[in-house]
Amino acid sequence: MPETSPRIARLLHDLRAGGAQVLADFWREVAARGTPLIERIDGDSALVTFLWRGEAAQTTTGWGIDLTLRRVPGTDLWHGSQRLPVDLRTIYFLRHGSPELPTDATGRGPTHLDLLNHHPFRLPADPADPNDRELWASLLELPKAPDEPWIRHHPGVPRGTVLSTGVRTAAWGGRRRVAVYRPAVPAAGPLPLLVVFDGYLSRALLRVPATLDNLIAAGRIPPTLALFVSAPSGARRMAELRPSAALRAFVTRELLPWARRRWAVTDDPARRVIAGSSLGGLAAAYVALAAPRAFGAVIAQSGSFWWPASTQPDEREWLTRAYAGWPAAPVRFYLDVGDRENTWPRPGQVDQLSVNRRFRDLLVARGHQVTYAEYRGGHDYVNWRRTFAEGLLAVLGGQREPMSSSA
Repeated sequence: MPETSPRIARLLHDLRAGGAQVLADFWREVAARGTPLIERIDGDSALVTFLWRGEAAQTTTGWGIDLTLRRVPGTDLWHGSQRLPVDLRTIYFLRHGSPELPTDATGRGPTHLDLLNHHPFRLPADPADPNDRELWASLLELPKAPDEPWIRHHPGVPRGTVLSTGVRTAAWGGRRRVAVYRPAVPAAGPLPLLVVFDGYLSRALLRVPATLDNLIAAGRIPPTLALFVSAPSGARRMAELRPSAALRAFVTRELLPWARRRWAVTDDPARRVIAGSSLGGLAAAYVALAAPRAFGAVIAQSGSFWWPASTQPDEREWLTRAYAGWPAAPVRFYLDVGDRENTWPRPGQVDQLSVNRRFRDLLVARGHQVTYAEYRGGHDYVNWRRTFAEGLLAVLGGQREPMSSSA
């Protein structure tokens, strides 16, 4: 039997006597307080109640929370309660039978953010992709959600520069956008190199430039040059971030030589890192394992190691199966995945949590240095923006490079 919210139980009792005025007072209270309601906090969990006001045939939550709301008969009130870990951070939205994601902040339509939640979360559209759309959700942070010490610029920390440019590619054809981060703090020698897929969102949502600035200024990682690589469109992203000879050729034969010709970056693979989230995490791991002389470290956040999508077990998890037969590569790994990534929308397929655990186990068995974390949350940027710093510390934090005398 689902646990009942004390506030909702009191409301249901009062409705029997007070009717419409009681409900109106409740909505005024909720508008001031914000949603969801967070009650009955114990050492490990809290009772979280999601609310919606309106007319619909059905109401559920989506993204990081999977819950069906129930309507109070004779009212416009929908509610659903779930006990959740007290350190959870995730995003969610409300939907009424539609599989789409919310594309505005109005709080209306078949899918929409929670208008009574005081913390809207915007996923901006890539301004260089005319077919991209911004998305909206609502942020849920429970009282013991982890701090995010690195994602916002610290006072007095010098900011690196970001140059928007591009590289011609024969491997993929045409030109690929690259944003180049150069650290504000000069270094005495060639810089470590970081390559990040999904370049626009890695800058806009993961806030990687701010994270780099803060970690470098604190002396936690050496000054590092970063290349943020963007696909021309969402459709091209799905094609280009799959393991392929073209992906490997673009990164190792085009992007890296292009960067070395222009900036003083290291030739040492041990000081080069390739990173990505979701499909980008799969791409990063593939390139490093298929071309171990190019990169010595990988940051893969919620990597899509289920690829390719198939109902046939012997076709799924290609990289895990393939690498089992390749020569071992001297590559360090930081892997993370959300503990709520344990469902899959299609029958017969594999969830993100399970495939990341199996990929981790293979790497450990083959002797890799692996830092692995399961954070509280789902498949979302609101967690990756925090854990990216943990990835940088894991793969670059042990490296110390002298600053130049002008620092």
